[in-house]
Order: sequence, then C-alpha cells, then structure tokens
Amino acid sequence: MARAHHEAAPSVDQSYACRYPPTSHFGWSASIVSRFGLPSLPINSGTGNFRRMTVSELETEEARAAADGGRVKRDYVRRTFGQIAPTYDRLNHILSLNVDRGWRRKAIAALEWTRAPRGTYVDLCAGTLDVAAELSRSRGFEGRVVGADFAEPMLRAGQGKAPRAVVWPVVADALDLPLRDGEASGAIVAFGIRNVTDLDASLREIHRVLAPGARFVILEFTTPRLAVVRWPYHFYCHRVLPRIGAMLSGHGSAYAYLPRSVANFPPERELADRMSRAGFADVGWRSLSLGIAAIHTGRKA
Repeated sequence: MARAHHEAAPSVDQSYACRYPPTSHFGWSASIVSRFGLPSLPINSGTGNFRRMTVSELETEEARAAADGGRVKRDYVRRTFGQIAPTYDRLNHILSLNVDRGWRRKAIAALEWTRAPRGTYVDLCAGTLDVAAELSRSRGFEGRVVGADFAEPMLRAGQGKAPRAVVWPVVADALDLPLRDGEASGAIVAFGIRNVTDLDASLREIHRVLAPGARFVILEFTTPRLAVVRWPYHFYCHRVLPRIGAMLSGHGSAYAYLPRSVANFPPERELADRMSRAGFADVGWRSLSLGIAAIHTGRKA
C-alpha cells in the first residue's frame, strides 16, 4: 500500500528541480587551456631545461589546485563529478569495501528524524541520492527529502532510487539553497562538505534553512590519528585508490583529488568549532572505523 504523505510539499523553487538546463561539459583540453594556458605552460625539469606539460599532468595539477581550495575548485568539482556519475556508486562501494553503507545508516540515525517524521529534510551535496533514498525508506518516515547538488548528472544517476513524491532532486549550490528560512526539519551531508568552495558560508546557509531545534549531521572522511592506522591508510588512499579509481572510472584525476581533499579538510575539532561559529549548538562528533571517517552533529538553537 502506498504511504500517505500529509504535509504540504516543500517550497522548493521548481525551476531548479531537475529542469535545470543541461550542464555544459567541456573536454579536458578546453577546460585546461582556459585555466592553465595550454600549450604555453612549461615545467622546469630540474636540469635548467623546460618542457611542456602533458594533458595528464595538467589534469593532475588541476585536481591538486582544486583539492587545495584554489579558484578552479568549483568548476573542477562540478565537471568531474558529472563525468564520473555513471560509475560513482559502484566505485564507492568497491573502494570502501561496502563500509560506506554502514556509515550512512549511522549518519541518518544521528539526524534523529523521528522527532519530525513528516518534516522536510535536506540531503546536501546529495550526489546520486544514496542518503536521501535511505532516509525515505526508513520505517515510519512520512516526510520529504530535498536532494540538493549542483552536479546535475549525479542527481540523474540516482533517479529511481526513491519515489519522486518523497525525494526531490534539486540542482542547487550548497551556498544558495532554494528553501525558505527555517523551513527544514533537519539536514545531512555525506562525503560532500569538503567539496564546497566556502565551508563557513555553506554552514551558515544550512543554519539559515533549518527550523529552531533542527539537527544537522556531517559524515566526512578524516585522517586517522593512530600511526598504526594512518600509514596503511595513506598508502591505500594515495597509492592504491587513485589507480583503481582511474582504471574503473576512466577518469584520470578524480580519485587523485579525493585523498588530497581529505588531507586538506579541517580536523574534527576545528570543524566542530566552525560549526559553532556558524550558529550551531550542542556540537559534537564521533569517529568511525578507527578514525577513517567521523560524524559531526549540531542543532539550530
């Protein structure tokens, strides 16, 4: 029997909801020329001689600049995640040995949605809508989930995971959500907050759309503190993962961006402090899988 939904639909601007004009995808050569000046950019080989960078090297340099928070980050993230969308889910589960599924379930539980089972929830940087779909299938959930992401191909890759009456895919930037002040009963972001171009501005924007008392949950990769875990973790992330990711996705730099973006992301205590400065109360976190990931929580006071 179909589940009844008694609440009014969230006031999402329908011009966003997967009716956004198709995202422009420039070939690597076009995007790299505009940002790095191909073919005129040389590299010093260390011998006093200069040589021209290959396209592969330029891709890697762009990924590094994006992971370091350079001005190319927004365009790089949007374009790259659009390109790897068809293989994104499969690679996530392979590269994490399926541990990511359990992490997401724990993050959803931390949202404490049972306090408002008919509310409107935001899945920020929603990607292929894994979290939104999982929340929508939770026993007793009768609300709606706005799955917001600025990479439209990712949202399209996730269509069909949940009924459109329950999960609303919305092409929107994390810095400018198409929701009214205080409209959301809760918000969650899984493995996406490190990809935003302005972390503090995105935290403030999430705080804006939450209702008083609503919870916000961040699930994100971290750098393990224990050396016995950190060294094999670094070897896997920087040596093994990029090669497997490139081979299976066909994308040369996307999985080189991932470990570098994790390394540049604020550690747990700093992220908690920044959540507090954005206005969140009762901020805390807990580590997962020996410090490979962490769940941060807070609420709008």
